[in-house]
Amino acid sequence: MPKPIILCVDDEKIILESIKRQLKEEFGQAYQYEFAENAEDAMELMAELEEENEEILVIVSDWLMPGKKGDEFLMDVHKQHPNMVKIMLTGQADDDAIERAKKQANIHRFLRKPWNEEELVETIKSGLEKFV
Repeated sequence: MPKPIILCVDDEKIILESIKRQLKEEFGQAYQYEFAENAEDAMELMAELEEENEEILVIVSDWLMPGKKGDEFLMDVHKQHPNMVKIMLTGQADDDAIERAKKQANIHRFLRKPWNEEELVETIKSGLEKFV
């Protein structure tokens, strides 16, 4: 049986590496970790994983990315996967984008960069509780 997936989307590789390290330190091999550098790549990856019957439980997405912004991406995800836990992580989102994401994407939580590692882990854990 494949491991459930935590997907992280950010256009900065250093951010993805940092999140990857933090998640692996906290959750070890309990989850599969996938990464994309923009919304388009993330949607393609999600489609591939669905074809393989793999389940994404959590998405951690940046807001300011080339192409589609994080709030729009998470709204698209929510339409297809309303039960997926969606977390927006950014230092640059405006208040309107945050409110739009809360209302239309049902984001679990919004975290500002630079984030606190413990806060990120606790946010993911609290999101995962709905699957237990």
